[in-house]
Amino acid sequence: MFTNKQNFIQEYTRRMAEKYGRSVESSHPTERFLLLGEMVRDYASTNWKQTKEMVAKHQSRQMMYFSMEFLIGRLLTNNMMNLGIYEIVKDGLADMNIDLNEIEDLESDAGLGNGGLGRLAACFLDSLAALELPGSGNCIRYQYGLFKQKIVNGRQVEVPDMWLRYGNPWEIRKAKHAVDVKFFGRIEMTRKEDGHMQVRHVDAETVRAVPYDMPIVGHGTKVTNSLRLWNAEAAEDLEGKDFKKYISEVNEICQNVYPDDSTEHGKILRLKQEYFFVSAGVQSIMKAHLRVYPNFDNFHEKYCFQMNDTHPILVIPEMMRILMDEYNYGWDEAWNIVTKTVAYTNHTVMSEALEKWSVSYVERLLPRIYMIIEEINSRFVREINEKFHDYNLANRVAIIRDGQVHMAHLGIVAAYSVNGVAALHTEILKNDVMKDFYHIYPEKFNNKTNGVTHRRWLVYSNPQLRELLNETIGDSYINNPADLEKLIPHVHDKELQEKFFNVKKQRKEILAAYIKKVTGIEIDTNSIFDVQAKRLHAYKRQLLNVLHIIYLYQEIKRNPEFTMHPRTFIFAAKAAPAYTLAKSIIELIHAVGEKVNNDPEVSRFMKVVFIPNYSVSIAEILMNASDVSEQISTAGKEASGTGNMKFMINGAITLGTYDGANVEIHGLVGDDHSVIFGLRVEDIEKLRAEGYNAWKYYNEDRRIMHVLNSLIDGTWSKDPMTFKLIYDELLYRNDEYLLLADFDSYVKAQRKIEAKYRNREEWLSSCLYNIGKAGFFSTDRTIQNYSDDIWHLEKVYFD
Repeated sequence: MFTNKQNFIQEYTRRMAEKYGRSVESSHPTERFLLLGEMVRDYASTNWKQTKEMVAKHQSRQMMYFSMEFLIGRLLTNNMMNLGIYEIVKDGLADMNIDLNEIEDLESDAGLGNGGLGRLAACFLDSLAALELPGSGNCIRYQYGLFKQKIVNGRQVEVPDMWLRYGNPWEIRKAKHAVDVKFFGRIEMTRKEDGHMQVRHVDAETVRAVPYDMPIVGHGTKVTNSLRLWNAEAAEDLEGKDFKKYISEVNEICQNVYPDDSTEHGKILRLKQEYFFVSAGVQSIMKAHLRVYPNFDNFHEKYCFQMNDTHPILVIPEMMRILMDEYNYGWDEAWNIVTKTVAYTNHTVMSEALEKWSVSYVERLLPRIYMIIEEINSRFVREINEKFHDYNLANRVAIIRDGQVHMAHLGIVAAYSVNGVAALHTEILKNDVMKDFYHIYPEKFNNKTNGVTHRRWLVYSNPQLRELLNETIGDSYINNPADLEKLIPHVHDKELQEKFFNVKKQRKEILAAYIKKVTGIEIDTNSIFDVQAKRLHAYKRQLLNVLHIIYLYQEIKRNPEFTMHPRTFIFAAKAAPAYTLAKSIIELIHAVGEKVNNDPEVSRFMKVVFIPNYSVSIAEILMNASDVSEQISTAGKEASGTGNMKFMINGAITLGTYDGANVEIHGLVGDDHSVIFGLRVEDIEKLRAEGYNAWKYYNEDRRIMHVLNSLIDGTWSKDPMTFKLIYDELLYRNDEYLLLADFDSYVKAQRKIEAKYRNREEWLSSCLYNIGKAGFFSTDRTIQNYSDDIWHLEKVYFD
């Protein structure tokens, strides 16, 4: 382990020769990156080893976080900063004529997720380690991530995300902990002499699950937890299966995050993925438990399994299977252990996102698991009927209903805690989406508002702002984010405001250079950077943003007296490959941008930019350069959002609906420092009850009429049918997400934002006020809340 620059240079030089047979001077950049990553990993490994030993010695309770995604981004800078060795490494490399920034840029974003769900999971792991709490993650080692997004002729094209092309220096293959996961086949049951049932899974297709462990380094602490990624490999026993077909099916399991499920094959593959990593993780953890304890009677005292959304819900029947079939626990004993171990986080109020699997798929792919789910359902329905004497209630909450297995229902029935991720979201769960379950189990429901790791999203990715904050309020906020509140008394300090303005200008220049590099578009850093960066979905309403841009375009062309402060509208988003509407919206953004940016009359007022292949690394230069944070989902549809928090902590002003965590942002900063618009949940309920009619808005508001007509009159495409799908979605499908109902309010909100920006002192004080109030949205606070109320963890104690 190196302790100073000279030690580092000696170690780097020696290991370069040993690993690659080269001098540092003649080494390839990829060799330099991989070697540095391995050295940093090895530096952390001493703490990693000690953490495991202390957890074992003190028999600490641990939290295991099961998530289909962990969008961890790049780790080199983050790990060196957390270990306190960044400057040593930077100076040592400089003495060898190597630029650390060039090495950092070689690291790919880990292709382990899609959006907010995965980024939240990654932030959770960061804060767990920083707070010195024992907890680890379980996920799949995806070979090609979601996809790499390219834009060709204004359209999204998906190509493989080759994030592993150079290798992953952070992972360690742990073949000794591999386990078998079984699919298909049939179940044979016989009663043994001792009365227990012997269950045999015969004619199964077996896949070998091999773990790759990555260290999760805590800031300023020895605590180093683990992220375990499961890789699917061939088992030795094929049982007569065609070899080539078998290998193809095994490799398919870990190829992509969220494979296209528009076909039966795709649906079965998704279900196979979910069971694969859940079964592997549960088996591994339970085997580890038996290396310390004689049985599973105290398992729930030593572990909590947190299920991140519905994807890992199969943890429940898998635990039951292992306890009953492999260790002879009776049903009641096993159920008692399971229901004291598992907790469930819900991330959506949208019914289509609450997973439901066809009984035929589950029964065929996972025959024993289906039998267990069927028994859980039978016992639960019987219990509800006996307790409430309400057949309709029992039918509504049934786990198996209408030929489908309702995964959220299974999660709620088994979990000892069910939490939402923002105050409004949790209330919607209790009063609407999960109203029946809240009636049955009110004690289970609680709220844990999401957060972000402020160290990555402020301290490391925005060094200019970090230095300004350190100069103004000290650096205690790095370990105690609530101390950002110390900034509030200074927000009207004109000298501080100017310094912040210069910080923002530097960040905008960095982003403008990146945009020029990847898109060829030059943008004005004196313009308002208005940013919407998130997964593209109709309910997130990127389309509303585009409709407003079209309205501005039409106003500029119509009215020679029109004026506005220059604005740069920046989009970054991926659309699911099979999501035709979302991909059409991306095409529209590019079509509008092409016309706006190349019209001298219009481009002096505004430009439109789409940044391709949105990722954590792009977010790290995008969010801290933003002036306006667009959070404009239909009220009641966004569970929380975390992008809003990342923008806020870097001093952007929220322009948003009363939805998700926007509600709590607004509650903290008020009307003076945020702009909230549009219908609220109760307004929407009333409007729908009265009968929403999109044509009414079209016919009564000429602005809307002109904007929508431009979609089909050839304004944005030579072929007037190009954007007919969007036109039809808004009018003939009656505008499901109420864009037209909120259009006028959105236009007014945009004018209010511009008016605030023109008042420089008011704007800058609002930016600083947002930063000062953002400490609440650190995952340090979120994780402490989870630990206090759900996980009941104690800090890792080092002797």
